[in-house]
Amino acid sequence: MNTHPRIERAPAWHRRLWPIPRGSLKLRLVLLFLVLALAMVFTFIRGAQRAFTLGWHDTARPLLTDYVDRLAAELTVDGRPSLERARALVQRLPVTVDIHGPELNWRSHPEPPADWTRHRPRHMDGHADEDRDKDDEAEERRWRSLLQRRTADGHVIAFGLNEAALERRPGLIGYTLVILLTLTLLAYLYVRHLLLPLDDIRRGAQRFGTGEFGGAIPVRRPQAPDELGQLAITINTMGQDIARMLEAQRALLLAISHELRSPLTRARLHTELLPESTDIQPQREALLRDLGEMARLINDLLESERLAGRHAALHREVTDIATLAREVIEELSTGQARARDIRLQAPEGLPPYRLDRVRLRLLLRNLLDNALRHSAQAPQPPELCITEDGKSLVLEVRDHGPGVPEDQLGHLAQPFFRPDAARSRGTGGVGLGLYLCRLVAQAHGGSLTLRNAAPGLLVTVRLPPA
Repeated sequence: MNTHPRIERAPAWHRRLWPIPRGSLKLRLVLLFLVLALAMVFTFIRGAQRAFTLGWHDTARPLLTDYVDRLAAELTVDGRPSLERARALVQRLPVTVDIHGPELNWRSHPEPPADWTRHRPRHMDGHADEDRDKDDEAEERRWRSLLQRRTADGHVIAFGLNEAALERRPGLIGYTLVILLTLTLLAYLYVRHLLLPLDDIRRGAQRFGTGEFGGAIPVRRPQAPDELGQLAITINTMGQDIARMLEAQRALLLAISHELRSPLTRARLHTELLPESTDIQPQREALLRDLGEMARLINDLLESERLAGRHAALHREVTDIATLAREVIEELSTGQARARDIRLQAPEGLPPYRLDRVRLRLLLRNLLDNALRHSAQAPQPPELCITEDGKSLVLEVRDHGPGVPEDQLGHLAQPFFRPDAARSRGTGGVGLGLYLCRLVAQAHGGSLTLRNAAPGLLVTVRLPPA
């Protein structure tokens, strides 16, 4: 057997970074839409910038040259720069003007003029080679010379963009983000509306898993269902087939059980009429035991089918649970001497509950008998603890035997399930005891849970008030 400790593998990096959306298909779809939208916007902007960078220089240079010539001509009078015209131009257009020369030195804005070459896109890699840097510097000198004009009297006029005027306008990036978030919200609402049938399918599958086949999964537009509607129709059909199969199985078990009771009764009567001689007495007693076991099996089958029905009738009456537990232990003591050692823990003053006394006796008998069978070699006897948790009655039965493998623990209360198929019938039973106990607890509106107590098995039954 492998004794090496199990090494838990760490989750993948993307699951550690964002583990929340794994539980929501709708949220993952919306995140996918958002990522695709951002990727498309980024790709479009980068492609447009690249195309503009590659093609606009040669196209815009003659236009810009002509425009700067016109601005310089507008600012000069008889070959001299006019300060009044420069101020009027700055007020009218979002440009900066820097005049310096032998007679006039004036700057329209306190900051240095921002020439238009600063707004050309830079390289994004950050590792341009030396030739590219030289090309960029030469290109920038050409653009700087394009934006400067020299007058006849020796003054130099430099034009640039007024960045402050541009920044006062609302940014397109903000508008783009708002529109993108709005589209994402609309996409989430639409995806949520499209996937609402998944919630109905999930709830319907959970009902079918618990055995409730009465309510079908609602189908939107049953005349023309989409893929989710077809899935709901398929699951409804599957649920109906399972319900019919279970009903047929129950009807078959009930019919077989009823038909077997009469021949078993006659066989037991004939066996008891046999002479009690020493020669056939051992065979007679063995036959009576086998017939009694078959009769109990049939009674358990009938009782399980009655309790598994949709309308399990309970005959509730005021029951002192501690007294009933002592009576069950006394009954078990007549056939098993070890039952006298069962430890019963019940607090004083426990209020009586309205329970089905016959079914609760069956539950206690099966639980204690199961604990006695599986702790025959244990040093400690089984324990029965009766407590009150809020308003619910709690019954805990624990043995100190070997317990049950964890992978089989969830199937232990299923009909005819035995954890160890190689065990003898006398040790393992037929697999109906815990199944009946679970049905009795559910018929009372309660629950039955099982877990390994190390050592032994702990069975907990919770019964709410009527």
